[in-house]
Amino acid sequence: MQAKQEKNEMVEKLFKAGAHFAYAKSRRHPSMKPFIFGVKNKVEIFDLEKTKEMLEKAVAFVSSVASTNGQVLFLGGKNESREAVKGTALSVAMPYVSGRWIGGTLTNFSEIKKRILKLETLTTQKEKGELGKYTKKERLLIDREIENLKRFFGGLSVMRDLPKALFVVDAKREHIALAEAKQMGVPVISLMNSDNNFKDCEYPIPANDASVSSIKFFATELAKAYEKGKITAKASAPAVVKPAPAVSDVKVK
Repeated sequence: MQAKQEKNEMVEKLFKAGAHFAYAKSRRHPSMKPFIFGVKNKVEIFDLEKTKEMLEKAVAFVSSVASTNGQVLFLGGKNESREAVKGTALSVAMPYVSGRWIGGTLTNFSEIKKRILKLETLTTQKEKGELGKYTKKERLLIDREIENLKRFFGGLSVMRDLPKALFVVDAKREHIALAEAKQMGVPVISLMNSDNNFKDCEYPIPANDASVSSIKFFATELAKAYEKGKITAKASAPAVVKPAPAVSDVKVK
């Protein structure tokens, strides 16, 4: 009874977030047909019970990643997703890309790390007032370089190694990132509308990927799963037992 109630509550939340709106039938990828419930005003409607099932699989996977302290890279390049992806990633201290995906972010991560390091170095030097030795024009050029580095790599500053998972809003749009993840063996979770190929990633979530409310809902659910995974891992970690003092250390009165 309780499980049924929780199921209905989640479906209601999905409906309220607008997750049920797909695209017109003419835009639908054949692989998405099993997830379509019907049509309303020429717009196809997702079966939210099936969406819920796929979300649960993604949530369980994210929790397992968190339990091993792995990182999830959040990616949302289109306008509707940028703020939601950035805010959600920051809430759990995860790396993010809320703009254009830079080719090689995963496949050439050694070079990306150099860019991140340069950003950190220049930012630290500026904060400590160490740029005073440069001319006004040189400082202006350095400030511009810092802004450019922040724009492209600022969200990746907490990423020291390849992530254990990639969360993508609209896999079709972010096909370059998906190809890199596949090449590097990084599992992908993707919020994908009906124009996407359901088989393009390991953890697809068929739902509206074009509205701010829907994107924010799913990103938040995954962030909550990450936090829960960390808490569960911490709670189940074996307690550190202090060794008993050696006989020679025991003072005899």
